[in-house]
Amino acid sequence: MHKDSKAERIKRMNIPAVEVPQEIADRVPPGQAVTERFPILHEGEVPKYDMSTWSLRVFGEVAEEKSFSYEELLALPRTQIVCDIHCVTRWSKLDTVWEGVLFRDFLKLINVKPEGKYVMLHADNEYETNVPLEDLMGDQILLAMSYDGKPLTPKHGWPLRLLVPHLYFWKSAKWIQGIEFMKEDREGFWERNGFHNVADPFQEQRFSGEAIPIPEDEWVRKEFD
Repeated sequence: MHKDSKAERIKRMNIPAVEVPQEIADRVPPGQAVTERFPILHEGEVPKYDMSTWSLRVFGEVAEEKSFSYEELLALPRTQIVCDIHCVTRWSKLDTVWEGVLFRDFLKLINVKPEGKYVMLHADNEYETNVPLEDLMGDQILLAMSYDGKPLTPKHGWPLRLLVPHLYFWKSAKWIQGIEFMKEDREGFWERNGFHNVADPFQEQRFSGEAIPIPEDEWVRKEFD
């Protein structure tokens, strides 16, 4: 993949901004269009798993490396949340319903060292994305297993994805298989390829570098649920 190719492609898109109804304006970040669809966007093929061997590995700045089977994760206390989600490709979907294990509850099973202040989520297709640990401690941060009352579909990240709704949705990695705790921050896949390291939608932290124009809503041409 050519460095910055997707970031540059999104930057070059150009259509008028979409007007957001006043009653939801405070929930929709700048430059976003609200949709009832759930667009499907990812790099590479949708992975297939043998669940008898699948596991979630936890490593890095922890007292002891651990692995969890899917059955062990399913047995943990689960939480349902309702949240808005925002994609860097300019769509927002409101009042989405998810269920899974709160990340902060999952941490109770792990002895993270005090210096483990940053997290790298490792996912299939050699994807990874970085998030400060403090960003994962909120009421809506899930290791998500279901969406809209049903198990996640493979295209939306089954068997397990992260949900970090206050950041652009590329930080909510699909198909996660590893959680690495780190002393220092390290850029993930998209962060190395032109996307912003923090990714706050309300600050329009889409890309690293220069300010960006409002791009075309390319997601309307993608597959969706």
